[in-house]
Amino acid sequence: MDDSDASALVEAALQHDDEAARALVRQLYPMVAKIVRAHRPRRTAEEDLCQMIFIKVFQKLSQFSGKVPLEHWVSRIAVNTCLNQIESEKVRPELRHGDLSEEELAVVENLATSSGELPPDQRFASRQLVEHLLTALKPLIKVRAFRARQKMKQQLAKISAKEKQ
Repeated sequence: MDDSDASALVEAALQHDDEAARALVRQLYPMVAKIVRAHRPRRTAEEDLCQMIFIKVFQKLSQFSGKVPLEHWVSRIAVNTCLNQIESEKVRPELRHGDLSEEELAVVENLATSSGELPPDQRFASRQLVEHLLTALKPLIKVRAFRARQKMKQQLAKISAKEKQ
């Protein structure tokens, strides 16, 4: 994109010219999509991230000074948005069905549909699933989960003692 074309499109887009905004998106989309593919976090869809980037571009379009080419300015926004998204996913990790083994997925589906006790082979798989899920937790959360399990064991012991009396 020529700098004069870019400046004209930016000026028109700032004046709320929808066609100029569409032209900017059409011209910049291949570059933005390439950056997103190179830096995309696991959980975020490529199209969603591209849309987030263009929202930021248009929100900050008035800050574009023209001292650098528009592609450089937009690419910086794209890279920063991708890096911020990666960081936010690290803060709140998510485990998806695709992250589980076939056995672990079978346990989850069985637990969701049954109310009875698990057969012995699925008890082992469920134990592995719990261990897999616990490894994804942050240390502070692991400590809290451990303490919660200890309190539940104490409560269970109290209830069992009362029932025996």
